[in-house]
Amino acid sequence: MAPSELPAADGPAPIAPPVSHARFAIGDVVRHRMFDFRGVIFDVDPVFANSEEWYDAIPEHIRPRKDQPFYHLLAENMESSYVAYVSQQNLIPDDTDEPVDHPAISGLFTEYADGRYALKREHRH
Repeated sequence: MAPSELPAADGPAPIAPPVSHARFAIGDVVRHRMFDFRGVIFDVDPVFANSEEWYDAIPEHIRPRKDQPFYHLLAENMESSYVAYVSQQNLIPDDTDEPVDHPAISGLFTEYADGRYALKREHRH
């Protein structure tokens, strides 16, 4: 059967989910909008890709939408350094022009300049 001979689908065409575009890139230094921590982005998920248990642990009144980019950060606050997973709606650019103090940075990135880190050649794809 030729494509022009195929029967028409019943009902309206399915609606595609909204397309979210990443506002930040790997190497960017960002700050959390509500909590006092900052970090460097080392990976980006186009939509939520963590466990439901992790998601449900976020208080409902501040729980982010899942249909947006989520960023993996090498993060720091006044007490420690750690890895964070943060929705795009909760990140803003960091304007301190200070490098992030995280022990894993030297394994992924080279120099820090103009508010961002350069990814090491072996980690690019």
